[in-house]
Amino acid sequence: MVVAMETLPGFRDFYPAECAVRNALFTGWRKVARRFNFLEFDCPILEPLELFTEKSGEEIREQLFAFADRGGRKVALRPETTPSLVRLIGTRAESLKKPIKWFNITENFRYERPQKGRLRSFYQFNVDIVGEGSFSAEAELIALAIESFSIFGLSRQHFYIRLSDRQIWILWLKALGIEESSTQIGLLSVLDKWERREKKDLEKDLLCYLPRAVDVRTFLTRAEKLRRSNKLQDIRRFFNALKLDGMLKAMVVERLFTWEKLLEELSALHCDSFVQIDLGIVRGLAYYTGFVFEVFEADLDGRALAGGGRYDLLFKKLTGHILPAVGFAVGDVTLVDVLQKYRLLPNIVFPLDCFVIFEDSTYKQALQDVSSLRQNGLSVMYVLGEICAISKQFKKAFEYNPNFILFYGSDELRNNQVQVKHMLTHNITLVEREKLVNFVRNYTTGSRRE
Repeated sequence: MVVAMETLPGFRDFYPAECAVRNALFTGWRKVARRFNFLEFDCPILEPLELFTEKSGEEIREQLFAFADRGGRKVALRPETTPSLVRLIGTRAESLKKPIKWFNITENFRYERPQKGRLRSFYQFNVDIVGEGSFSAEAELIALAIESFSIFGLSRQHFYIRLSDRQIWILWLKALGIEESSTQIGLLSVLDKWERREKKDLEKDLLCYLPRAVDVRTFLTRAEKLRRSNKLQDIRRFFNALKLDGMLKAMVVERLFTWEKLLEELSALHCDSFVQIDLGIVRGLAYYTGFVFEVFEADLDGRALAGGGRYDLLFKKLTGHILPAVGFAVGDVTLVDVLQKYRLLPNIVFPLDCFVIFEDSTYKQALQDVSSLRQNGLSVMYVLGEICAISKQFKKAFEYNPNFILFYGSDELRNNQVQVKHMLTHNITLVEREKLVNFVRNYTTGSRRE
């Protein structure tokens, strides 16, 4: 019986061309991370289930590939890397030099309905700064985020960054007398869905968290006004109209000053043209504590391409260590979609340096040189199996478009020579075997076809 061999829903096979595209993304991400002096780390694909439920709550179970292993331990395929990062750093928190600037590229898994831009298996470029509490960490990450898209040819006409601040929202909730942290987090989780929900549904959800003294429609109207404040002076006017005094007023003044300094630093880093204030970005995850941002596609149907923010309380919650942290992640699925849309996918080629052709009587010498060329870093191919006619070997060579064709004829080998055809210039040269490696490397410096 023939068994149907199909991938599971939401998972992907990577044939060589797709694998090359994926690896090109990884190469670009690594280049950007190293330019900013981030160090790469790695972690297990399988983690204790508790690591994820402690971070995101029990409801995360529904999104996980979770099970009990043979030892009876409750485990899960990682849906993200932040909890693993916290675990790694928490283990050596005292000895690691601060700030800790780490990145990784990992495959993650979420058990959710596959759809465009969202699969059950996906790769992410994760970048974090731990141990730095100032706004400079956000500026550094935003600059890196911009560069991680620009390196593939995307520009301001293709994407921009929506910058928001959960602290601003918390200060407004405090001004309304809403002090309970769990209530604030619940309200922010609802407001995070603003763009995806009908107003009546938002009102219904807000009623689950709002104190009875706060009218839901009034709350939503005022929240809409704050949400549409896209300049610092607009936010300042919004809070001035509340006629705050005392400590709360001082906190608002201090926060807006931090905003000013962050925007100044982003301008100095030449990021200001990409960044716009957008308090509609709330990031519903409870562990975010300050500035949050999302990278969005710039056209009318724009979607989120990446996101992140500050999460200063997560280390204390999971490890007991007090460590400020900020990070972001970008996924491969949406990035590939956008690069395809704008015809900016990496040009994938599989360059071949040499194709070797030989007669029956010369194949041993030819294979000796094949080995030598490969040991010196050159890619080499020849027809496998029984030695076939020279014409068939040449036909196969042309299929692979090599930079050089090396012909091992018996007449040439009597003089310890190889006939070398450079495919770009069509020049044919007799080269002594001991000089072959250097000849192939240097014959046309800079003209190698990639």
